[in-house]
Amino acid sequence: MVTDPIGDFIIRIKNAAAVGKDTVSVPHSKFKMAVADKLKEAGYVKSIDRRGKKIKKTIEIGLIYDKDGKSRIMGVKRISKPGRRLYRNVEEIYPVKYGHGSLLLSTPQGVMTDKEAKKARVGGEALFEIW
Repeated sequence: MVTDPIGDFIIRIKNAAAVGKDTVSVPHSKFKMAVADKLKEAGYVKSIDRRGKKIKKTIEIGLIYDKDGKSRIMGVKRISKPGRRLYRNVEEIYPVKYGHGSLLLSTPQGVMTDKEAKKARVGGEALFEIW
């Protein structure tokens, strides 16, 4: 049993990108689906597809590589964990890797990237950084 589903989700994506896989499959949940949609909007993944029915549902995520074979995802860092939730208000949201990365937040208005949260003037739980 996985105690940190979002941590498991991002590590599966990072590991699949590190070994050059085209797609990665993760167990389905609405929250993971919202995070995957934001990763697609931010340009870190190519495609998102739901597979299976009922209890065997999965999310199939297609990864992006450049012409040299380097992944778009270079690294991830989990910030808020099940044992220690970390929240940031709008003044505490800073650019990741000098603007080359993104911070994903769970806000009252849904999952947002750092740029969207700053624009909407809303804070929330800092989930993870990706670059």
